[in-house]
Amino acid sequence: MALRIRDESTLDVPFIEALTEAAFRTAPHRSGTEQHIVNALRRAGQLTLSLVAEEGGVIVGHVAVSPVSVSDGAPGWYGLGPISVQPERQGRHIGAALVHAVLDGLRARGAAGCVLVGDPAYYTRFGFRPVPGLVYPGIPPEYFMALAFGGVVAQGTVSYHAAFDATA
Repeated sequence: MALRIRDESTLDVPFIEALTEAAFRTAPHRSGTEQHIVNALRRAGQLTLSLVAEEGGVIVGHVAVSPVSVSDGAPGWYGLGPISVQPERQGRHIGAALVHAVLDGLRARGAAGCVLVGDPAYYTRFGFRPVPGLVYPGIPPEYFMALAFGGVVAQGTVSYHAAFDATA
């Protein structure tokens, strides 16, 4: 079956919620609130990009991107995540396809760059790297990574939208 990546629709919302909960259910560094974060970002109008991956008309993956603030005032920076793939379909390049699609979407919007919290063994393949001077408090520096689309990397402390504190 061919993988199709598209923007989310309102009909997708309950499927995205269930998929996100299932994808993070056994993740080692989960908060258990990832599905609530996506819903809160949506309610706040902060989902810059929300893409789903479909196989045979079934949603098998999702990625959210939202604006972040950097203490140096650098504009145009976004945070990637949460990203979810149906547990039984993990390891089949669905997550990679979603990351490539969302990065292409950010570049097309003229974004300055993207940050994320994640496994360096996975995300460095997309060009993400820890950046000295760009920090997210409470996260080990090797797990907080950035990808600049121009040449200038923001410096300072990154803040995500308050939706990342959602618990329900």
